[in-house]
Amino acid sequence: MIVLGIETSCDETAAAVVNGDGVIIAETILSQLDDHRPYGGVVPEVAARAHLEHVDVLVSKTMAKARINFHELDAVAATGGPGLIGGVIVGIMTAKAIATACNLPFLAINHMEGHALSARLSKVSRVAFPYLLLLMSGGHCQLLNVRGSGRYKRLGTTIDDALGEAFDKTAKMLGIGYPGGPAVEAAAKNGNAARFALPRPMKGRPGCDFSFSGLKTAVRHIALGLPEGPLLKTDISDLCAGFQAAAGDVLADRINHALDIFFTDHPDSNSLVLAGGVAANQFLRKRLKILANQRSVDLIAPPASLCTDNGAMIAWAAIERIQDVGIENARDNLNFKPRPRWPLDPDAPKAAFAGAKA
Repeated sequence: MIVLGIETSCDETAAAVVNGDGVIIAETILSQLDDHRPYGGVVPEVAARAHLEHVDVLVSKTMAKARINFHELDAVAATGGPGLIGGVIVGIMTAKAIATACNLPFLAINHMEGHALSARLSKVSRVAFPYLLLLMSGGHCQLLNVRGSGRYKRLGTTIDDALGEAFDKTAKMLGIGYPGGPAVEAAAKNGNAARFALPRPMKGRPGCDFSFSGLKTAVRHIALGLPEGPLLKTDISDLCAGFQAAAGDVLADRINHALDIFFTDHPDSNSLVLAGGVAANQFLRKRLKILANQRSVDLIAPPASLCTDNGAMIAWAAIERIQDVGIENARDNLNFKPRPRWPLDPDAPKAAFAGAKA
């Protein structure tokens, strides 16, 4: 089985060809960082226009790298949501056009499911179901029990900001550039995490939900309380280190609660998977590795190239669905409409706002 995957949900235009063994035959990713950097964040209209300008050429380059033609594909898949609706439409319409022209099955893939299953690509470890997943990105921070393709139980989610959003806003407040995640991580390497007293929102409280708004606000108040004028490099480094350490402590605490719930349902499973763009943060990986060792679980994190948005995870999620239910049941109607919101677990209760204070 060979599937072409297209990803256009945010600020990367990406395509990949993946086979049924989870091998990435070819992939191409075009970053839009330079387009959005002047604005300090992703501008939806700019992103959509960039996708529209580049997606056809990028798909052609990927197919050329794979050394196959479109008629040799078994299916074509694209992110159908959640994401910035303009970009999602570009990817979906491109995939529908290829499917129609070449008489191929079309599959619309949940962007979060692409991240959720990326640890099963051969480039990673092909982790077995079930596993506990921490999915953290600019738009999501969730803990999920992953039982199989299309089978997810949400254990916790953020009640306000996603962790990636908090990274970006912290970087913007401190004036250290975009994208915020890598900027904060780089600045924190030379910082003293103990200098400023920052909160650990939700730590020690029941459940598995997250809250990062208070942590971000605390950074702002401390920064405003420092002497007037440009922040000193040491102040920025110490604030970034403190922010990152607080985030790591919160993640470890919430995961610890989730592991108790997960082990109740799956006593013989011991895999904790990290996914999403924030999972590329090396400090957080090391912090969660400590927790994993304490709980005797295997910590599995894809390489950074598979944490950020990519076409391989979309192609692989399509293959997982096809292998699970068969091609006729897996394919989507060409009338599929992009979904700006598309929860992995539609039956999950909304996060409670009680106790959200830091």
